[in-house]
Amino acid sequence: MISAEALGVEFGVRPLFSDAAFVINRKDRVALVGKNGAGKSTLLKILAGQQVPTHGNVAVERGISVAYLPQVMVLSDECTVMEETEKAFAHIGEMQERVQRLGDELSERTDYDSQDYMQLVERFTYETERLQMMGGEGYRAEMERTLQGLGFSRDDFHRPTSEFSGGWRMRIELAKLLLSRPDVLLLDEPTNHLDIESIRWLEGFLARSAGAVVLVSHDRAFINNATNRTLEISCGRIIDYRVRYDEFVKLRAERREQQLRAYENQQKEMADLRDFIERFRYKPTKAAQVQSRIKQLEKMVPIEVDEVETASLHLKFPPCTRSGDYPVICEEVGKSYGAHTVFSGVNLTIERGEKVAFVGRNGEGKSTLVKCIMQEIPHDGSLRIGHNVEIGYYAQNQAQLLDGELTVFDTIDRVATGDVRLRIRDILGAFMFGGEAADKRVKVLSGGERSRLAMIKLLLEPVNFLILDEPTNHLDMRTKDVLREAIRAFDGTVIVVSHDREFLDGLVSKVYEFGGGSVREHIGGIYDFLAKSEAAAAEGTALSSAGSPSVGAQSTAAAPVSEGRLSYEQQKEQARLRRKAEQQVAEAEAEVMRIEAEVEEVENALSTPEGATDASLFTKHATLKARLSEAEAAWECAIENLENL
Repeated sequence: MISAEALGVEFGVRPLFSDAAFVINRKDRVALVGKNGAGKSTLLKILAGQQVPTHGNVAVERGISVAYLPQVMVLSDECTVMEETEKAFAHIGEMQERVQRLGDELSERTDYDSQDYMQLVERFTYETERLQMMGGEGYRAEMERTLQGLGFSRDDFHRPTSEFSGGWRMRIELAKLLLSRPDVLLLDEPTNHLDIESIRWLEGFLARSAGAVVLVSHDRAFINNATNRTLEISCGRIIDYRVRYDEFVKLRAERREQQLRAYENQQKEMADLRDFIERFRYKPTKAAQVQSRIKQLEKMVPIEVDEVETASLHLKFPPCTRSGDYPVICEEVGKSYGAHTVFSGVNLTIERGEKVAFVGRNGEGKSTLVKCIMQEIPHDGSLRIGHNVEIGYYAQNQAQLLDGELTVFDTIDRVATGDVRLRIRDILGAFMFGGEAADKRVKVLSGGERSRLAMIKLLLEPVNFLILDEPTNHLDMRTKDVLREAIRAFDGTVIVVSHDREFLDGLVSKVYEFGGGSVREHIGGIYDFLAKSEAAAAEGTALSSAGSPSVGAQSTAAAPVSEGRLSYEQQKEQARLRRKAEQQVAEAEAEVMRIEAEVEEVENALSTPEGATDASLFTKHATLKARLSEAEAAWECAIENLENL
């Protein structure tokens, strides 16, 4: 449907890519990959006809429709969600005319056995099916299904688009593109503004789509599930791998290994030729052989090796102090804006060292609860931050909060203290801001570069509790992998708000699901949670009735009420017992820390020459150690009691 020949794009001296040739066929699902700045978005614009290549051309088959979703676009705010989405069907009249024209042509033709006639029949059938799918009143049901799949509720359909954030309005534009049923769909980072459920719905939609898809995404799980072919932009060339992304990664590694071996062999051969030429250049008896070697050397075409990212991004959080056992305790926490309740009755306890995920549809309250924890907004109920908790917070808009007039170096220089200021250049280099990049102004940086810069600021603060709200937005796959490994190695507590399944996989051990005004706890990783969700959906029951009660609603009460739900009085009694148990844990922990301090003081005294001969210090040390054992036992008992509750 689309073919590119000798395609090349140049910005300045070095081309982005050159001599590219490929064909996009019907039902192709193509992932366009390459490092940041390789030219992925540029190639999509060329395929969409919005940019002209420096060399070569792109040919689009006659009658083929192409739709393009860029990362950033101008959005309309003059109508309701449904009215804006309905614009996707403005072409129905054109389709009706086209079907009528094809039908008239068929009725006039008599060459029934010709190849041309069969192609005309096929085209007429295809256009008729598309019209039947979209025409009449049927398209409204399709609109509703698509909007709901992308996260909108029926109550949203008649709300003005101006009431929605930029991310939700981008969903409307995506819905319009999907509903227009183009022959070729070009998507540039379509998952940036989608939640996990919407991403999975989009995967299914693309799998059922009759047309071709070319997409750019840094969501590894999404491109693995949505594509069957990979185009890589590397070394100024476009290389076609007719496999999914995970298989492409293996093939690329094998390809580069073969290239390296061939390159090394060629270099050895060239070195031998040069050595022979230099050795016998002035010997008349070897003149013919020398000339032969010179010609052979001139004809050799140097073997290129695919580039790999050589900039080393070492991301390591500084050592942190020990916090209390329970950095966050929520009791009956709720948040409302007027008549709209975001969530209510949230009861959760996050233990020291836990790494948990907040997941759910956008607008269900994940970031709102994070802001409550950060004490940025008021809330109902009790929310306590534990002893000695130092929070490092990465917000969704953190990158946008950077001062655009400062340089990259100055941005970090203003927050760095002590010896770190002597290593700013090294730190920036580790985050791919080496050399002249450190002197760029923030306002000219890409979204990914700003995100990396904001993450550096967070790394310079020694904290023991990380709250990361969408930390992977605009980060490439390699950077996300390094960030994930750094978080896994972090010995503090972590809350991650993310829709990236691959990023959360193996990172978190507990998932909190936000939805319907409540928060539910799920023990296990992200794919365990998704498997439970699928099982519950298959049974036609809500996940809560399938054994995942609301957070804080789990009880050891002897007589469950209303199929596992506690009565109001039972809930009050349990909350009272829990508060008492938490107080006992806090007091026991404080006693342990007090005795530990006394033991340390005595041990310091015993390490001096005078203390080593003081018998009373030895007696005091033995007494304190016995008291410490008793206090630790009491602490463990209090913790066990709280866990049982």
